Amino acid sequence: MGCKKIIFFVICFIVVNTVFGDVSYSVLEELKRGSVVGNLAKDIGLDAKTLLSRKGRLNADDGNERYFEIDRNAGTLIVGDIIDREEICGSKPSCSLKTQLVLEKPLEIRSISVQIQDINDNAPQFPTDQINLEIRESAIKGTLFLLSEAHDADVLQNTVQGYSLEKNDHFTLQIRTNSDGMKYSELVLEKELDREQQQKHYLLLTAYDNGAPQKSGTVLIHINVLDANDNVPVFSQPMYKAELLENCPLDTVVVTVSATDADEGVNGEVTYELSRVPDKVARLFSLDKISGEIKTIGPIDFESESVYEMRVQAKDGLGLASNVKVIIDILDANDNAPTIVVQSLNEAVAENSPAGTEVGIINVQDKDSHGKQQVLCSIQGNVPFKLNPSIKNYYSIVTTGQLDREIVADYNITITAVDDGTPPLSSSKTIHLSVSDVNDNPPVFEEQSYSAYVSENNKPGSSVCSVTARDPDWRQNGTVFYSLLPSEVNGVPLSSYLSINGDTGVIHAVRAFDYEQFRSFKVQVVARDNGSPPLSSNVTVSVFITDENDNSPQILYPTPEGNSFMTEMVPKAALSGSLLSKVIAVDADSGQNAWLSYQIVKSTDPGLFTIGVHSGEIRAQRDISDSDSMKQNLVISVKDNGQPSLSTTCAVYLLISDNLAEVPELKDMSYEENNSKLTSYLIIALVSVSTFFLTFIILIIAVRLCHRRKPRLLFDGAVAIPSAYLPPNYADVDGTGTLRSTYNYDAYMTTGSRTSDFKFVTSYNDNTLPSGATLKRSPGDNSECLNFTSLDFTENASKCSTLVNKYLFYTLCCKQPNTNLCPLHF
Repeated sequence: MGCKKIIFFVICFIVVNTVFGDVSYSVLEELKRGSVVGNLAKDIGLDAKTLLSRKGRLNADDGNERYFEIDRNAGTLIVGDIIDREEICGSKPSCSLKTQLVLEKPLEIRSISVQIQDINDNAPQFPTDQINLEIRESAIKGTLFLLSEAHDADVLQNTVQGYSLEKNDHFTLQIRTNSDGMKYSELVLEKELDREQQQKHYLLLTAYDNGAPQKSGTVLIHINVLDANDNVPVFSQPMYKAELLENCPLDTVVVTVSATDADEGVNGEVTYELSRVPDKVARLFSLDKISGEIKTIGPIDFESESVYEMRVQAKDGLGLASNVKVIIDILDANDNAPTIVVQSLNEAVAENSPAGTEVGIINVQDKDSHGKQQVLCSIQGNVPFKLNPSIKNYYSIVTTGQLDREIVADYNITITAVDDGTPPLSSSKTIHLSVSDVNDNPPVFEEQSYSAYVSENNKPGSSVCSVTARDPDWRQNGTVFYSLLPSEVNGVPLSSYLSINGDTGVIHAVRAFDYEQFRSFKVQVVARDNGSPPLSSNVTVSVFITDENDNSPQILYPTPEGNSFMTEMVPKAALSGSLLSKVIAVDADSGQNAWLSYQIVKSTDPGLFTIGVHSGEIRAQRDISDSDSMKQNLVISVKDNGQPSLSTTCAVYLLISDNLAEVPELKDMSYEENNSKLTSYLIIALVSVSTFFLTFIILIIAVRLCHRRKPRLLFDGAVAIPSAYLPPNYADVDGTGTLRSTYNYDAYMTTGSRTSDFKFVTSYNDNTLPSGATLKRSPGDNSECLNFTSLDFTENASKCSTLVNKYLFYTLCCKQPNTNLCPLHF
């Protein structure tokens, strides 16, 4: 039957009751680790997976959680450590362990009570190995002798249930129950003793329990037959009570018991001993056998045990004894500071979390007075967190404002708990919390705009400039990549000119730049981070192309056409300083690279002509005389101001004559004089032109006289350069040696007076004389157009199409009064 009870308890040890959310179990002590207590998940209405996801865990204020664990896979409550009911509850008939199940999301707490059922794992034990009794032989039949009680740490049926005495001729055993319900025995004298027959008697006393299996303990009773001792010691109080402050020093006298015996001599001498005392109590208290003082011999802790009970036996010299109960109440002292336990804590909190976001859960415990002590919990320092009280002694750590990882990336949150004891005790705990990054900052360039200066003719791939943008975000949110915003430069995609390193922000030239093509352009650089979604910002980079002296000066006038050269006529009466011609040159460069200077490097008569260093104007250095050679060749060097400077040369051919008829022949005036035929042709052409020129002068004088105007003779002392001739990219800079397309100048020269208003106008392409041309008049010349006295200008304009010098007609026509029909197409 006993084995069946054990099997029943092992298999059906769980009794589950759910009342107001609490769960109760019953389990046998001494079970192995891992033994199942109950299906916790099912009993609270959850499944094992939900219990695991809600981070179910046990928590107990008194540390009882070590006795139990949760099997997270099965959702069951299992034994975590071997439970010794006697060690935990002593002789209390009821023994239960309480713990709490803490669930998160949402926070929920369930109380779990586990009733510890006793098993018969302790045998009854007597306080001594031998009971010594001295009985007078005069003791009468029925005399009772109190025997020492046996102690069994188990409870209920597993504790001492009875005693048995070895069979003998003089004594029997009588079993009684005291006020505590505990069994004790008395030896009953059934037959008078005869000291003379037998002075000593030895009896075996057995104490047994009613457990399964049944256990017992024995003690030897040694009876010494003496004379009668008819008085037992009597205690001064029926029960002793004392109060003891925890943490008291060792050897503190707790209480003194006192008993007296009316007998005299040895029969009246009383000694004391502890009876039926658990080992746990025996390690904390001692009893002086003579004085009856109970002292402390171990540390007293209210949180471990608040009440101690013990029995003291007073025995006289002949073995008569009496018992008394001693109750010691332990007073609580504020000797435990509050304990802060972090139940849950997020690894990091996002910086854009709203105020009130829960980041952790803490539990505050104070072992004093079993948690009756009031504890004030707070967060120290100026941090954006606070504690929200939750269930019982649980607090939630929540944010109080917006977080910014770029300002504070980590927080050390110091939590302080202070109890209200005297003196108050406190404890602190610092927890570390990181703020996780959110891509909330776009890249910011170090400068509002960038300017880059690049010399033209740069090498492809060379660095133009570098842009830098900073992003205070973390990792990929702060990783910046650069790109160029697509656009066009002079109708060409920007990618044909520039590229950018996406990682470093260095801008490179894809090809060489030409200052004469364009001088500056702007580009938009985009800095984009690698966040999700990505953020970006733009900056303008202005690229300026700086000029290099890579263009030689270009002569616009005089310009050879094919194999011919141009010649200009100089009046014989030209005075010193007279403007005779002008060399016009331009330079595609700019700045000092386009500052041109003119110099005569070779001349037929070195002292006859001079040229303006910066203007290019050729003037007479002295008065021209008849002795001067009619043909004058000048080689002009035009040099810019660059480093190094570039130059070019041109030849200017001048004829000193007032009349083309005076010119016997024109010949090549170049410095290569090996072509005699060409010289003859030039002389013929010069004679023809001179004849035509004189005729033309006469006609002009006649026209002027007819219109009663002062006669003029127009001579080309300046050059009008058609705007269409100038190269499109030439610099238009005043004072640099290049000329505007509309630039012209006048020179007034006559044979007789320096103030003559004869004006000579020529063009660089039609008004000069090619070396292979003559002024001979052909039948198709339509020279009637030169008779301006009776000529209709409109009709004559069409007749001059074959005229050698169209601009002569154009100039004369436009100078006539009341003329609105100038052929502007010339």
